[in-house]
Amino acid sequence: MTATSHELHRVTTPVLEIAYHRTGERRRTTDAPVILLHGFPYDVRAYDEVARLVAEAGREVLVPYLRGYGPTRFLDGGTVRSGQQAALARDLADFMDALGIGRAVVAGYDWGGRAACAAAALWPERIDGLVAAGGYTVQDIARAMEPAAPEAERNLWYQYYFHSDRGRQGLEQNREELCGLLWRLWSPTWAAAEKAFAASAPSLHNPDFVEVSIHSYRHRYGLVEGDPRYQELEETLAGRPPIAAPTVVLVGEENGVIPAADQTGTDRFTGPCEVRTLPGVGHNVPQEAPEAFAEAVLSLVG
Repeated sequence: MTATSHELHRVTTPVLEIAYHRTGERRRTTDAPVILLHGFPYDVRAYDEVARLVAEAGREVLVPYLRGYGPTRFLDGGTVRSGQQAALARDLADFMDALGIGRAVVAGYDWGGRAACAAAALWPERIDGLVAAGGYTVQDIARAMEPAAPEAERNLWYQYYFHSDRGRQGLEQNREELCGLLWRLWSPTWAAAEKAFAASAPSLHNPDFVEVSIHSYRHRYGLVEGDPRYQELEETLAGRPPIAAPTVVLVGEENGVIPAADQTGTDRFTGPCEVRTLPGVGHNVPQEAPEAFAEAVLSLVG
């Protein structure tokens, strides 16, 4: 029986019980499934239409909730609630291991795009193709304190806010108001943002959402230590390793947090790489432009 995108599944990994949705089935055992990864502060609803389109084309689609979102839970209360990039990449690899998936086509944006990029760089033998909304997003933590242009810095106010205890309390106490504001700012031309946010907002009430989020925005600036279990992976990512997998980079021209000119980083993609610019599309690419996102995924699964 084919599962729909609204049937919830769970799988246990070394660190997490990961909740996910599955759509479609693999027609052949040799077909790589497609894994779609959401960002901050979004959730799996961003991929409802993309998953349907890709499944209708004959592919199994898996959409997990990231750590700190929705029904996904940590197994151990003592585990560091890390949001660092190596943790997100390792979660993806662990998710694949738990489901017996050797290779996959992966796609993502924001945190999910970073997880996909990092996994493709760390374990190239496991990634058949990559859709990276925003381009190469492996963080250069060593240079994180170098200032950007003032216009770019202005867009990052929320990150600097999270560096303070005031910002942490603000996210805790006003998570829906704050995250809803980010949705609107980052996708300024998307008329459906408010309605779509209401469907995803429950996922932000995961008990670990605030802690994972704050750790992410502090770790990327070198302000806090990471989880030691991911140190070796972080050291590898510090070299900003290249990605050899065939890649489609999607650039939202109306992205309200990252200017279009800063969304490619194609010099780090050493395999076939195509850049597709999406006029009128903001930060939440799969939900704003599901047909274009699905087309990019399907271009890599042949």
